[in-house]
Parts: sequence; C-alpha cells; structure tokens
Amino acid sequence: MAINFKDAVGLHADALHLRAERTRILASNIANENTPGFQARDMDFAATLANTQAEANGDIGGDEDSAMMYRVPFHPTRDGNTVEIGVEQAAFSQNASDFQTSLTFVNMSLKGLAKAINGQ
Repeated sequence: MAINFKDAVGLHADALHLRAERTRILASNIANENTPGFQARDMDFAATLANTQAEANGDIGGDEDSAMMYRVPFHPTRDGNTVEIGVEQAAFSQNASDFQTSLTFVNMSLKGLAKAINGQ
C-alpha cells in the first residue's frame, strides 16, 4: 500500500508553498522601499489557497493573478511609491509566523506517520 504524502499533510503543503511565494513578494516590496513609482503588491492568501485547492480537486479555478493585488498606502508619497515599511514589515513578520505554524503541522503529521509505520 503506497502512502500519499499529499493526503497525509493536507493543505499545509500548498500553504507552505504559498507562504514562501508571499515572502518573496513582501521581500520585494521591502527591497524597493525607495524606488520611485514602485507599486507594493500583496497576495490574498485565502483566495489563492482556495484556488489551489479547487484546482487540486479538479474544479475550475479562478484567474491566477486575481489573488494578487496592489497595496493601497495609508500615506501616499509624491514619487508614487506605495511601500510603507512598517506595514510591509508587519505583514512579513505575520507571514513568517504563519509559515512556521504550517511547518509545525507538517512535521507533526510526518512524525505521526513515522510512528504508525513503525508500529508505535
């Protein structure tokens, strides 16, 4: 009997992949804090995860870029840059915490599988 690891870890494998992608987006925003005209972007994590799960189930998914959005600044700048470093750092920190949470769930699932395989 084969073990399907995708079923064993549930949606956390997709969540880890999407959290890593969101980390890349937020890091790009932070790196371009002083770039004139740079438009900060973010990902609607829940919509993207739902779309990924729908595609995995064979349902018709929505537009892939529909979950990507531009961030609306609280205090616009004259040069057109919409990056607000405090907002980006807070989003980055929250995303890192959520990534760690999903990673912990994956580790617990795999440890449980290992115990079941070993008969413990």
